[in-house]
Amino acid sequence: MTKKIAIIGSGNIGLSLAKGLVKADFAKAGDITLTRRNTDHLTSFAQAGFVVSNDNKHAVTDADVVILAVLPQQLNTVLDEINSSINAAKHLVISVISGVSCAAVREKLGSDVEVIRVMPNTAIAIGQSMTCMASDNASAENITEVTKMFETVGSVVKINEDLMTSATALCACGIAFFLRAIRAASQGGVEIGFHADEALKMAVQTAKGAADLLLLHGTHPESEIDKVTSPKGCTIAGLNEMEHNGFSSSLIKGIKLSALKAGNLYTKEG
Repeated sequence: MTKKIAIIGSGNIGLSLAKGLVKADFAKAGDITLTRRNTDHLTSFAQAGFVVSNDNKHAVTDADVVILAVLPQQLNTVLDEINSSINAAKHLVISVISGVSCAAVREKLGSDVEVIRVMPNTAIAIGQSMTCMASDNASAENITEVTKMFETVGSVVKINEDLMTSATALCACGIAFFLRAIRAASQGGVEIGFHADEALKMAVQTAKGAADLLLLHGTHPESEIDKVTSPKGCTIAGLNEMEHNGFSSSLIKGIKLSALKAGNLYTKEG
């Protein structure tokens, strides 16, 4: 039987996932309900065959899988709204809401409801997300199903829930860190003679090539670095200059600080 999916709060993440699921033939548009307070923003999705609604309660009643994708400050209101429609025997709940634990969702919906917490990053928009997933009570079958679901929009890693804030720093904030590295490389390109648009294109493709080498070969960065560093060569000279100026250590320290901040986002210290 085809499972029906309700995406509650259809912002960028929810809509990107909906498109990915249909593109990968994981689900048909007609089996996915998208909810939003103002459905005018969903006109193109309605035309593409998705069910569009501003009635969260009704959307949940008809669904087997409920994906919570609202803003953190809207969550409690939404949970109170759909609570009476949730049936633990029928519904699987997926939360993509940053900083909210599985336990916090179950507190509102019932202790026997299976909840899986998922954190994609902004590359979900192009089907290249690094998605981290955790649960403290979901069945192996449901974990497998949700893994397949999010693999339609990128790669998935299952982690312990207590590592979710660390994953935020490495994968969600990490997008910005790698973008800044690419930006810096393009600025270096301008200084050595290229036009800004040329330098950016060259830096972007070089970064993409570096990442793909690791993904496709399954190698370690150092083994690929060894292939381009020759004795007394220009590559090792550049690398060592960057290391003398703290390239690796500044990236590591930045990730550690982001993880610290992410852990405090929803506490009084934040």
